Amino acid sequence: MKALVVYAHPNPASYSNGILQTVVDALKSKGNEVAVRDLYATKYNPVLSAQDLADVYSGKLPKEIADEQTLITNADTIILIYPLWWTGFPAILKGWIDRTFTYGFAYKIGEAGIEGLLKGKKALLITAHGTPKEYYEPAGMFKSLLQTQDKGVFEFSGVEAEHLFFAVMGKEQAEREAFLAEVKAKVESL
Repeated sequence: MKALVVYAHPNPASYSNGILQTVVDALKSKGNEVAVRDLYATKYNPVLSAQDLADVYSGKLPKEIADEQTLITNADTIILIYPLWWTGFPAILKGWIDRTFTYGFAYKIGEAGIEGLLKGKKALLITAHGTPKEYYEPAGMFKSLLQTQDKGVFEFSGVEAEHLFFAVMGKEQAEREAFLAEVKAKVESL
């Protein structure tokens, strides 16, 4: 399997970085080919410009967008690792999606309506968050996130998506390690 891991956290000492290491190690231990895109480390430009839009619609993609699309095209599975900030993707990851999941690449509108063009691919979204699950769940937050992130981005594009959430704040080391073991098992089963 070929996996694309997109990582979006600015702190290399974060729990999210531990998730990244667990994912990469689990993938490689099963002989998978792994490409990692650390958006902060590469100083990825998340701003979708007017020129980007004009280039996309004219069919002449900027190299930075074309390179990301090639990584997606070559991957069987896309794994996103990111914290939940203000109930959404970090801005750099949202910008990566805005710039990469373009019309004509990720989806198109045809006679039958909207068609996802990335069929056959899978996505695993792994999100660490600070707000306790006991607040998010009754507030409907997880349902909203599944609707806007999993369905609104990936399933819209034809990708089969799954999501793992973990509340980090106030968790004991044993709970953090248990989640990493869950992540490892999930990744090894892909």
